[in-house]
Amino acid sequence: MELPIIGITLGDVAGIGPEIILKALSLPDVYNFCRPLVIGNLSIVEAAQKSLGLSLKLAPVNESLDQATFRPGQISIWDFPQLNLPQITPGQPNKYTGEAAYQYINTAVELAKNSKIAAITTAPISKQALHQAGYNYPGHTELLAELTHTHDYAMMLVGGGLRVVLVTTHLPLSHVASQLTADKILRIIHLLHRCLPQWGVQKPRIAVAALNPHAGEGGVLGKEEQEHIQPAVEQAQKSGIAVWGALSADSLFYRALAGEFDAVLVMYHDQGLIPLKMSAPREAVNITLGLPIIRTSVGHGCAWDIAGKGLADPASLLAALKLASQLKLTAG
Repeated sequence: MELPIIGITLGDVAGIGPEIILKALSLPDVYNFCRPLVIGNLSIVEAAQKSLGLSLKLAPVNESLDQATFRPGQISIWDFPQLNLPQITPGQPNKYTGEAAYQYINTAVELAKNSKIAAITTAPISKQALHQAGYNYPGHTELLAELTHTHDYAMMLVGGGLRVVLVTTHLPLSHVASQLTADKILRIIHLLHRCLPQWGVQKPRIAVAALNPHAGEGGVLGKEEQEHIQPAVEQAQKSGIAVWGALSADSLFYRALAGEFDAVLVMYHDQGLIPLKMSAPREAVNITLGLPIIRTSVGHGCAWDIAGKGLADPASLLAALKLASQLKLTAG
């Protein structure tokens, strides 16, 4: 069986994406579980390689994967020579890097939809630069959903023995409560229940976190549990799903790590990502549930403070590549 071709988007090129990709693909072991195809500007990869002092053969691919070779020491790159990328300053994204990031993602999606590649693994993007380029998405998840015409989707992060799914993603904390509805929570419970068997979890056990301290304390500390979360859980239970909630988040993750639950549904970004990144500080992976294509990503951002300094750790990217390959091989 041929190993799957994984398309790796460069992300925002002012960040650490090019660096972690080169570091990861300089490791021969990568080629034992996938065939990596970098999707981004050859000139950017060349500059990153020079900065890192690596010696790899960079081979541009133009319009056909027949030109690609997948072996250690050589990186095939789906090049974008037409993109206008002025001088890039590490740590300083702008509308040009945002436009490039969008074009890389759009091309990767088209290649995946046409079965030219088996899956996508994405390096981090700048939401600010994406907006400056005219693409007003909260992040990768919503952009990928629109490009694949997907209406039922969610962000899941895995690592350190946890699977965490988000009801809301990149929102100001002050907006979270207003975005919670029983229908939204119920939809994601059903989506998670459908998707977990792909991971070999045939009878998923799902925990749903409360929004407020002590699960709202009977309404004294907030009514979201009574008005939105508990009704969604009860509806899901009636349809035969093994789900519990609303559970106080301060003790929930200990129970999940102990093996009581297969996944945790949280109400907002940091509620889930803080415990997950404490459990897996280097190897967290982001997955978009519900897409018609496989997409994994690093579990971190662009790291502007160390961009261009050669300090970035490729561990999360390596984990994302491995997981994308495993999901494809499992799906067949």
